[in-house]
Amino acid sequence: MTILIVDDHKVNLFVIENILKQAGFDDFHSFTSGKELFQYLNLTDEHSRISADCILMDIMMPEMDGIETCRILQQTPRFKDIPVIFLTALDNSQKLAEALEAGGFDYITKPINKVELIARIRVAVRLKEEKDWHIEQEKKIKDELDLATQVQRTLLSEPLNENHISITSSYKPANKLAGDFYYWHKIDDHRYSLMLLDVMGHGITASLVCMFISSKLRDLMQKNAPSEVVISELNRWMLYLNNDHNSLNYYFTAVYMTINTRKKTLEYINAGHPPAFALIDKMNTVSLKKGCCAIGLFDELTIQKQVLHYHSSIQLLLFTDGVMEALDTTDVNGLDNLHKLSSHFWSHQEAALPLDTILSKLDQDQQPDDMCVILVQAQ
Repeated sequence: MTILIVDDHKVNLFVIENILKQAGFDDFHSFTSGKELFQYLNLTDEHSRISADCILMDIMMPEMDGIETCRILQQTPRFKDIPVIFLTALDNSQKLAEALEAGGFDYITKPINKVELIARIRVAVRLKEEKDWHIEQEKKIKDELDLATQVQRTLLSEPLNENHISITSSYKPANKLAGDFYYWHKIDDHRYSLMLLDVMGHGITASLVCMFISSKLRDLMQKNAPSEVVISELNRWMLYLNNDHNSLNYYFTAVYMTINTRKKTLEYINAGHPPAFALIDKMNTVSLKKGCCAIGLFDELTIQKQVLHYHSSIQLLLFTDGVMEALDTTDVNGLDNLHKLSSHFWSHQEAALPLDTILSKLDQDQQPDDMCVILVQAQ
């Protein structure tokens, strides 16, 4: 344990040093000014490892008093958590209040009572140790969240751009981890399968469910399982998660589709998800809203696969409810806004970043829910 003492009177330093020695504290350093303290701490060197567990600081000192010294320490991230105990002969409640507002942890009046001083040092150090432990735990959690975020993002599909089809996406979690997920798979030269899903809630729990489902989904899609089988199997796995030991029942909404650019068909199942929009042959906008209920709610699902045909082109706009809610206003329904945006064939610039085409950066940053948009253009 390292204790730093700052007092411009050497007699006071001598008294405090002896109190500390008698109490068994032998790692301490004394200074006669705030400037000497800053030199010892290498205040301007961000890479310095010098620190302390407690600082005993006189309030009244020439050039720079203890209150100003404390303020500077509080403005330095490396030292702001070191508890400062002020030592003062002042009987001035306003000055003491100023000292505490500057970041002081506690104060002791002179002449110093050695029992009181040691007791307050031990309390300050114990609280600092607890705070340091929490800071370390928060850092570990942050590092783990960063890693989990990186893992989750690697599970998302990369943009696809081929002769007859292009798929782009925008993905903006409300927190580091999200409950939105998408994946697409090239079955052969002219068939492509795609799913967008939104797990109940957001954050760590929703992201874990996403990662669990993603492994099952990838396997089913790579085996070219029929649409109805994909939905049924995912429902079975969600029910497996929702066993009797869980206090919460997890579910997700989804849109699953298969595009055949040779036959120019779109097969889709909407499982309780907001309706996607299909612009067919740059003329008619169709709402894709039929299929079944959300996945994970019931043991048995009645699944209805829908099929659309197009002649020259099809454009698909898929989104999660966070996007729809972001567009809701008192006068306009968010879904109506998205329907209008879907009614024209998007340019390459619009398609590159779909969410930016729908919402301004400012509006995106103010949203409390995960947001995901996928744009598919096939010819």
